[in-house]
Amino acid sequence: MANGLKIAVIGGGSSYTPELVEGFIRNYEQLPVRELWLVDIEEGLHKLNIVGQLAQRMVEQSGLPMQVHLTTDRRRAIEGADFVSTQMRVGMLAARGRDETIPLSYNVIGQETTGPGGMMKALRTIPVLLDICRDIEELAPNAWLLNFTNPAGMVTEAILQHANVRSIGLCNAPIGLRKWLSGKYGVSADRIYTEFVGLNHLHWVSRVEVDGVDKLTELLNNQEDYSAKNVPQQGWNPTFLRSLGALPSYYLKYFYMTDKMLADQQKALKQDGIRAEVVKRVEDELFKLYADPALSEKPKQLEQRGGAYYSEAAVNLMRSLYNGTNDIQTLNVANQGVLDFLPADASIEVNCIVTKSGPLPLPVTNVPPQSKGLIHAVKTYEQLAIRAAVTGDRGLALQAMAHHPLVPSVDTAVALLDEMLEANRAYLPQFFA
Repeated sequence: MANGLKIAVIGGGSSYTPELVEGFIRNYEQLPVRELWLVDIEEGLHKLNIVGQLAQRMVEQSGLPMQVHLTTDRRRAIEGADFVSTQMRVGMLAARGRDETIPLSYNVIGQETTGPGGMMKALRTIPVLLDICRDIEELAPNAWLLNFTNPAGMVTEAILQHANVRSIGLCNAPIGLRKWLSGKYGVSADRIYTEFVGLNHLHWVSRVEVDGVDKLTELLNNQEDYSAKNVPQQGWNPTFLRSLGALPSYYLKYFYMTDKMLADQQKALKQDGIRAEVVKRVEDELFKLYADPALSEKPKQLEQRGGAYYSEAAVNLMRSLYNGTNDIQTLNVANQGVLDFLPADASIEVNCIVTKSGPLPLPVTNVPPQSKGLIHAVKTYEQLAIRAAVTGDRGLALQAMAHHPLVPSVDTAVALLDEMLEANRAYLPQFFA
C-alpha cells in the first residue's frame, strides 16, 4: 500500500493478539500499519469478536489512523497484504489436549511441539498452511509470511519445499533468553550477543557475550534455571552443563532428562491436568477481561501464557524487513550450508542479518560436536513427518514416529500412530482418503 501497510493475522482470535496490537501501536513511526486484518474460522468467531473489539479500542485510544478489520474471509484479508502472520492452532485446544495425553498412556513424553504430540500438530497444520500459501501466491505474491504456528521449524521447512512464498519462521524463545540476560546483567539487549545453533525448540546457545566479553563460562558454572512457563522447572546436572559447553534450550530437557520430565508430566496430569487444561483456564480468564468494554490496553495477565514476547519478536522482524535495518535476529530459515551436516533445504534456527530483501543466515562459529547427532536425528524425523503430512502416506508417518528419539520402540510407534491418527481423523483427511 502506498499510504501505509496492510497486515493480515491468521488466527486473529488468539489470546496473544492484544500483545501484537500493542506492538503495532508502539512502533507506528517505523512500521506504519494502516490496515490490520484479524482472520479466524467460524469456530473461533466468538473469540475473534471479543479480542478484535479490544484491538479496536486499543487503536482508538492511541489516536492512530489504523483500521482494524475482523473477518472469516481469509482471501479478502490476504489480498494485497504486505505481511501475513500466522498464529493458529488447527483443532484448537482440544487437539492439543489429545497430543499431550495419548503419549503419556504409553509412557512417552506428551508435548505439543516435540515427540508424538508435536508430530500430530505438524500433520494437522502443514496442509492448512500450504493452503494459505496458495492464497498468498495468488493474492499477495510480494508479501512476507511470518510463521509463529508451531512446530514452527517444520512448518517453515514445508513452506520452503512446497510453496513459492517469502517465508520466515519465528519463535519467542531466543528473545526470551536475551530478555533474561538483559535483566541478569543490567544492560540493554543490544549489548548482548548470543549465538544459536540447532533447530526450532532444539537449540544450543554456544556464545554469550556482553559488550564483547564472554559470559558463557560464568553462566554454565552457576546455572540459574532459565526456563519457560510451559516447560517444567527441572535443574540441569552442573557437571553435565559445564562439560556440554553450551546453554541448552529448555526443550532439550525432554531429551536429556526424559525420565524426570515424563514423571513430571504424569504427576501434573493427576494434579492440575495437562498443560492444555492449564492454558484453557488462563485463556478463559483472559477472554473475560478482554470482553470488558472499559478495557483498552493489554492486561498484565497475558504474560501468564507461555508465549511472552512473541509479538515483540514479530513486530521487530516486520520493522526490520520494512526498513532494511540489517540488525541480527534469531530466525528459522533454510540451512543453505550453515550446518554442513544437514541438507540445504532443512529449516534451522540461527542468527540472521535482517535485510530489506530478507534474512541472511550468519555462519556459526561454535557448533558443540555432541549436539550434531541429536540435531541430525530430530531433523531426520522432521523431514519424514513433513513428507507424511503432504502425502498422507502412513508408511512415512510410521517411519517418522519410530525414528523420533523420544519414541522407545517400533511397537510403541505403531500403536501410538494408529491411536493418534484415529483421534485426529477430523483434521487429517489426507490419511483417511
